[in-house]
Amino acid sequence: MAEIKSHEFERFVDRGADLYRIFVIYGPDRGLVSERAALLAGKTGVSQDDPFAMLKLDIADLQGDPGRLLDEVNSLGLFGGSKLVWLRGAANEKPLLDAMQILAGGPAPANILIVEAGDLKKGSGLRKIAEPAKGVAVIPCYADDIKALNGLIDSELGGEGLRISPAARERLLELLGGDRVASRNEIRKLALYCRGMGMVEEDHVNEIIGDASSVSADEAVDAILSGDLPGLHRTLQKLVSSKTPVFLVLQSCLKQLQLLDVMKSEMEEKKLPAGQVMMTLGRHIHFKRKPLVEKALRTWSTPMLARETERLQAAVLMSRQKQSLEPSIAFQALMAIAIQSGR
Repeated sequence: MAEIKSHEFERFVDRGADLYRIFVIYGPDRGLVSERAALLAGKTGVSQDDPFAMLKLDIADLQGDPGRLLDEVNSLGLFGGSKLVWLRGAANEKPLLDAMQILAGGPAPANILIVEAGDLKKGSGLRKIAEPAKGVAVIPCYADDIKALNGLIDSELGGEGLRISPAARERLLELLGGDRVASRNEIRKLALYCRGMGMVEEDHVNEIIGDASSVSADEAVDAILSGDLPGLHRTLQKLVSSKTPVFLVLQSCLKQLQLLDVMKSEMEEKKLPAGQVMMTLGRHIHFKRKPLVEKALRTWSTPMLARETERLQAAVLMSRQKQSLEPSIAFQALMAIAIQSGR
């Protein structure tokens, strides 16, 4: 088992990453998952501008072609050398688990695979396969603790020749921590605002920093489930302004609808009430979100879930094909689903 703890990650990237060909990065801090995946991709030596050497896939790309991941990871590069296959939005989908079962039990593949996943619970399919495998590096990503946040603050401000007063640091720590990407961007914004001043004071923090600790794709998902269009609009604006990747919202919403579909099937097949299904299949959902998810489970029909899931999958695919239009594509798809939910 090669599980890389948070405090070991930087040393692993510098000295140990080249010993592995398969990386599974997961956790509730989606920004940190994305950041660490990008760092590992940069360390592979594969040119990310070369379409023949770098292949980015979304988990939706495997739905109609379950053998594709295995084929891509074992295929020879067109001009020789290793290829990098970067899979985003993963969870415990069957095409992924089938491919990982083969890869984990076999020799090192021809190419490098980075799997970027969400919050995987202990004992879930992907972790059960990856964690015991000697050739797979497993990297959990949890929300930054105080020590990690202090290190991030010192690193970003120090790069601009800035120091920070104790009061300003205390205030800044209150506003950071929900997502690594959001936290880093807020600190960089502060550094730009204070460039040349030498010292960052509490007033500067209050003037320029938003509450990055509250930036969460779950807020957008909850607004969609409740049909709250103004709430969705505000949340999307906050996510965009914090530079949080918009695909995370599409990914979170897709996973929520897929879970609702599974729970709905359980209700209909076994004639169970929504509350009972929530106690089993929904036990990992945060307690504050459970009433909203249970209400959606009672009001959303199976055909509606199928239709809106298909809409999201199409949006994910289109956003990968036209990355410059990703925010617009995501905004339109999410708003359309929220409108249907409100009805």
